[in-house]
Amino acid sequence: MKHRYFLLLIVLFLATGTSAQEWVISQEKGAKLSPFLFSDSTRQTGKELYNLNCKSCHGDPGKNNAVKLVPQPPDPASLQMQMNSDGALYSKVEEGRGPMPSFRNTLTVSDKWKIISYLRGTNDKYIQEVAKKVAFGTAFEKVEFHLYWNREQKSVQVSVSGIREMKRQPVSGAEFKLFVKRYFGNLPVDAAKASDVQGNVSFNFPPDLPGDSAGRVRLLVKPVDEAALGEVSMDTVMNIGVPSYRPPLNEPRALWNVVQKTPVWLLLVYLISVLTVWGFILYVLLLLRALYKSGVEKDPKI
Repeated sequence: MKHRYFLLLIVLFLATGTSAQEWVISQEKGAKLSPFLFSDSTRQTGKELYNLNCKSCHGDPGKNNAVKLVPQPPDPASLQMQMNSDGALYSKVEEGRGPMPSFRNTLTVSDKWKIISYLRGTNDKYIQEVAKKVAFGTAFEKVEFHLYWNREQKSVQVSVSGIREMKRQPVSGAEFKLFVKRYFGNLPVDAAKASDVQGNVSFNFPPDLPGDSAGRVRLLVKPVDEAALGEVSMDTVMNIGVPSYRPPLNEPRALWNVVQKTPVWLLLVYLISVLTVWGFILYVLLLLRALYKSGVEKDPKI
């Protein structure tokens, strides 16, 4: 009887662990639809993007050769993957979880949908439903951004306007994000904010964010839903960061520098090593010469 209770506890524990690993997407995100119809062209581009960003973990669709991780990355052609709605797949690619990285700032909205297009190409029973209309994309021929610094509030103010039939009007009710551009990606600043009726958005800026030697930082503002407004963005430089001096790599003495600025200890080690090697070679040559002379003295015929 005790053994039965013990086995029952193990089963309950495993069931709890499995349910804890379940990746639940909200109904709103799961209902998201692609703004364009999937085609052979989108599937081909999606395949290239998948091989570059996803294949190393998920493997080839239908081959069950995913990398051994915890939890196990599902095969794209599996029922586990295909049971997800288009919006759920999009959200998972964008947000990431656990060992799966977020591709929010790595892939464009169009790229993410093209990857989903490729994934759906492995499912013969899949029938696509396309977003019926785009909220802003058809309303404006052009979208423009204007950024300025609010010194009192320590915030970056963004004004967004759209042009339609030669008339300018504010873009209200759309969500935007602000980033600081770095060498290895874009650093998010504050959370996503929706524009008000005047098309204005305010982002709180960290007071300790470093800039260059003059405090300059390069800002990038873009819409959250690029499928709605299009892949529009604006980047500009503002003097709102903390001035910080980053010496060039060839300024101090360093391993990767030129000979004139190589660390002294490295030069000494190099010279001692070279002298030691050549000294050893010279010592071996002298020994050989001594052996040769010794042989000649013992046998004058040589």
